[in-house]
Amino acid sequence: MPWNSLMDRMMSELHSQGKTIEDIADCLRTAPLNPQIISAIKTAMLCRCELRIVSDANHFFIETILKHHGLFECFSEINTNQSFIDEEGKLRIQPYHDFNFASHGCSNPCPPNMCKGVIIKRIQDSMSSEEKKRIIYLGDGKGDYCSSLKLGKGDFMMPRKNYPVWELITSSPLLLKAEIHEWSDAEEFEEVLLKLINIALSANKKTPELLSMDWKFPTVSRLPHKAFPQVLQVPH
Repeated sequence: MPWNSLMDRMMSELHSQGKTIEDIADCLRTAPLNPQIISAIKTAMLCRCELRIVSDANHFFIETILKHHGLFECFSEINTNQSFIDEEGKLRIQPYHDFNFASHGCSNPCPPNMCKGVIIKRIQDSMSSEEKKRIIYLGDGKGDYCSSLKLGKGDFMMPRKNYPVWELITSSPLLLKAEIHEWSDAEEFEEVLLKLINIALSANKKTPELLSMDWKFPTVSRLPHKAFPQVLQVPH
């Protein structure tokens, strides 16, 4: 089964075992999010970066976790599989792209319910040519590969090292027009992301105060660093 369809099935299984929506939400709130990830996101927002999510998860999961960590308002757009609570009180998860009706037509290793490359292309088309915006894209799964191919010169791709999208990119790096900057843990995530934001803002003459590489970013308090927990690898 496609991952998206499997998650919908599992929500039905949980409901049949008496688990409520609030039980699921409580479980999601225990999902660890490294303090340096939280710090990087808040700093990026304070630097007036426009943050968007492109995810093969679902809206209920994402919104619940972001609100728990005080990050929901940091993002201007969430592109993901839709979710809703049906008349039985069961959480249902629907595909972003209805593959039962028609294929999204992408030949890259995208799941049938979502081509992230199509979403990135829409975002690019919505940008004014006068805005001179640069995209910093972060990802780890196979589904992020198509997006990386859509990025242009001047953009940045941040694949998580030793994860599927990193393996696809490093096997043929010349296929990408964007600069590639890998990361492996929360510390590198924050360091690389803020460095690239500084580079992007430095290219904008309207923000000369950020030309220095002395990290003149807004101060965001954070907890002591903890290593990433062990994670379960999934296909997308």
